[in-house]
Formats: sequence, structure tokens, C-alpha cells
Amino acid sequence: MNKSYIGGTLSTFQWFIFLLANAIALPIVIGGAFGLSIEEIASLMQRVFFIVGISSFLQGVIGHRLPLADGPAGSWVSIFVMLAAIALQQTGDPQSALPLLMGAVFFAGILLVILGLTGLVQKILFLFSPLVTGTFLLLLGLQLSGVFLEGMLAVSGDPAVPDYGMVAIAFFVFILVILLSNKGRGWVKSYAVLIGILAGWIIALITGKASISSPAQSSVFKLPELFAWGMPQLNAGMIVTAILFSFLIISNTIAAVTAVSQSIGNDTRNYEKTINRSLFTGGISHFLAAGFSSLAVVPLPVTAGFLQMTGEKKIKPFLIASIALAVLALIPSIVHVLSLLPGPIASAALMASFINLIAIALTSLTKEVLDHRRLSILGITFLVSMGIMFLPAGIFSTLPSVIQDVVSNGLLVGTILVILLEQLWKPQRETETTKN
Repeated sequence: MNKSYIGGTLSTFQWFIFLLANAIALPIVIGGAFGLSIEEIASLMQRVFFIVGISSFLQGVIGHRLPLADGPAGSWVSIFVMLAAIALQQTGDPQSALPLLMGAVFFAGILLVILGLTGLVQKILFLFSPLVTGTFLLLLGLQLSGVFLEGMLAVSGDPAVPDYGMVAIAFFVFILVILLSNKGRGWVKSYAVLIGILAGWIIALITGKASISSPAQSSVFKLPELFAWGMPQLNAGMIVTAILFSFLIISNTIAAVTAVSQSIGNDTRNYEKTINRSLFTGGISHFLAAGFSSLAVVPLPVTAGFLQMTGEKKIKPFLIASIALAVLALIPSIVHVLSLLPGPIASAALMASFINLIAIALTSLTKEVLDHRRLSILGITFLVSMGIMFLPAGIFSTLPSVIQDVVSNGLLVGTILVILLEQLWKPQRETETTKN
């Protein structure tokens, strides 16, 4: 009984750390892009923690009902960063774009709720074949790996210079998590991510690369601020952007649910209803994100890698951890301490989880025979989408903003391209049958 209780407590704590680690890095990235102050970034982090906790719990109870963490949507981040650069050029104030971004998030929420309630998404589920799902997961891993690798390098200052001491600690955590998840036995293997993060944090504290300071705030309890970035606004460009990114969110949700279901051996007989519930709940999460001026959150496909790494399958510890994160987000002193977890260490742990995500993507791709047609589709998709990821920032700045939103995002372009190519480039047998 005691062992079961201790195991459940550790599982909950590990889920909590995983949710926290996924929620920390991207608010810092967005804060830097929009020139937010330290206090504003801390406030954003509180709102993100709150939304992640509430959204993860709602998904686990009324949505997909899987141990599948929600987290800040990496697919939205590129749009946030790009609009910050455009607003800086046009008005000199990148924060002027924030109300428009919240409007796009709110509109995307409306679309997701409609799709979830009506079941219209079932009419396009055929588009998301193993080839499409595997390509999306692989591109997502490649795109976000750049974010987390940059986080591991602890770059700061002008000119940007890595903090090599913190870099060493981050790569130690990265290697430690991989070794424990592959070579560890029993509880050590199950809690590889938790052990790696705690070990890295302790080393950072001992070496002076991190500190635990008292918060300046005196309030014991504080609700997240509503409309911290002003009331959401909309224009034609943001409406088109929301529609396109809703399509991307559908891809993300299907990929995440599929990957996690495979990881835990879940029955997929009610797959279509699961997707409907998840999209509806995702719409509610987008409403909350727009109302609390937060980053939009989505089911994270990388959770499948975490599940494979830790062996976790029970949903109860996940639900408790989700509520714990939402409740603790209301306590400024605790948010302050949690926000002190060094970003490079969180990024390193997440990067290690992405190894299993890549493995799941490759497994999905090889579910069907990779004949010449499918290999050609993959080759075209990766050459174009990854090429976009390496283009200089602002290269499409002369194009209309709505076109910029699309062509500058390698993940979006790649997802649309692989779907179009697979539908338009029919297999040879189908072509011959049609001719006859």
C-alpha cells in the first residue's frame, strides 16, 4: 500500500514537472520577441500555467480522456514571433500586435467548437493518413528542436553568447535522461525525466548558475489577469490565419491522440468521437487563452515520447498534476519559485523526449509501404518545408501579411503540401483503373 501510494505520488509529481517543463520555455521566447519586462513575463507565465493546467484537466475528463498533456502551441509561436517583427517595423511597438493575435486565437476557438459539436471534421479525417500524420510529427519535432536546442545553449546578451557552464549542465541532463530511459531499471527508468530535471537543477544551484530567491510580491493568492493585452481584435488577415491554423490544430490533435493511443495500447474503436470531443475542448481552451491573454494550448504529441520513456499509462496522476498546476498558478510565491527552473534544463529534458516522438513519426511513416510515390512526396515536402525553416527572418516582409503568415511557416506549408500531394498524386494502380 505504501509503495503504491509513493509510486502514485511520484507519478503525479513527474507529470507535474512534465507539464511545467513544457509550459516554461515558449513564454520566455514570446516575452523576448515582444520586449516584455521581467514582471510581464512572470505574469504571462502564471497565465500559461493556469491555462495549461485547466485545459489538460478538461481534455482528460471531457475531451480525449487520455493522459495527454496540453501545452503552448509551437505552431502558433512562429506567427507570434513574425507578427512581433512586423509590428516593430510598422509601429515601433511589437506589443501592438498582441490584441490581433488574441483575436485570431479566439476565432480559431470558435471554429474548433463548431467542428467538435457538428462532427464535420469526420468528413476530412481521410486526409490524415499515416503518411500525413508521420510527416506532421516529424516536421513538428524538427521545428521545435530548434527552439529547445537554442534554449539548451543558454544564449544571452548582445552579441548573443552562450553560457557554456549552463550549456554543459543542459547537455548533462539531456544525456542523463536518455541513459536512464534506455538503461535504467524499475522506478529509475520510469522517472528518468524527473531525475534528470532535479539533478540538473541541483547542479545549477550548487555551481551558482541558478538561484532560489524570495518573490517581491506579498500577496498570497492572485487570480490571473483577464485581457492583460487588451480586448481581442480581428481583421481579415487574422481571420484567414485563424482558419489555416485551425486546420493545423486538427492535424496536431489527430497526431497527438494517435501517438498517445499507440503508446498506451488504447482502444481506438471510438476514435472519431474522441477527436470530436478533443477539438471541442480545444476550442474552449482557445477561448480561455484569448480571455487571459495567454499562448494558445494544444495536445502535445511529445507526450507519447514521455509515456514511452516513463512507462506511465494511468490517467489519475495526470489529472491530479493538471489541477495542481492550475491551483499553484494562483499562488504568486510558488509561481515565482517554479519559474526559476532554468530554461536550458527544461529544454534539455524536452529535447530528450523528442527522440521518442521522432521514433513514433517514423513508425507512422512506415505503416504503409514507402514506394516511389510516397518517398517522392516525402522528399518534396521535407525539402520545401525545411528549406523555409532555414530562410532568414523577414524575407517575406514585402508580401501581404496573410500570405506571410502561411509561407513563412515551414510546419504549415509542409502539412498542406503533403496532404495535397497525396490526394492529387494518385497511386499508379488507381490511375490505370480510372483509365480503363
